[in-house]
Amino acid sequence: MNDDSALYQMALRQLDQVAQRIHLPSGIHQRLQVPKRAWIVAVPTVMDDGTISVFMGYRVQHDFALGPSKGGVRYSPHVTLGDMTALAMSMTWKCALLDLPFGGAMGGVRCHPESLSQRELEHMTRRYTSEIILSIGPEIDVPAPDLCTDE
Repeated sequence: MNDDSALYQMALRQLDQVAQRIHLPSGIHQRLQVPKRAWIVAVPTVMDDGTISVFMGYRVQHDFALGPSKGGVRYSPHVTLGDMTALAMSMTWKCALLDLPFGGAMGGVRCHPESLSQRELEHMTRRYTSEIILSIGPEIDVPAPDLCTDE
């Protein structure tokens, strides 16, 4: 995966340091550098004035070794595929360190949530969910609220 995300580059450096320290086999190290799956989806949303705005959405599932993936969904103008990948990696580490039966995932929609009405946010949420519906569920991936998606 080629990404200029500073957060993703930092996650890779952290993984490299840990892999060296614990003598992680090369094949496992290489596997953990990239997500198992990543989706980029268009999220067309009907605005209050009747126009349609298309937002970019992402869902990254980093790993399933311990069970279905889990992770947040955020709405922010700073959502990128690289950042979602880094945050999904972080969820993998958190779940593994706490011996939880989950892998890591993360998703989001690039938007300015504060400028959207409640109806627009609801429509965008429903559309984003419909775009990733085949890749989520209790046995696959469990999305949860995150930044600006808590209502």
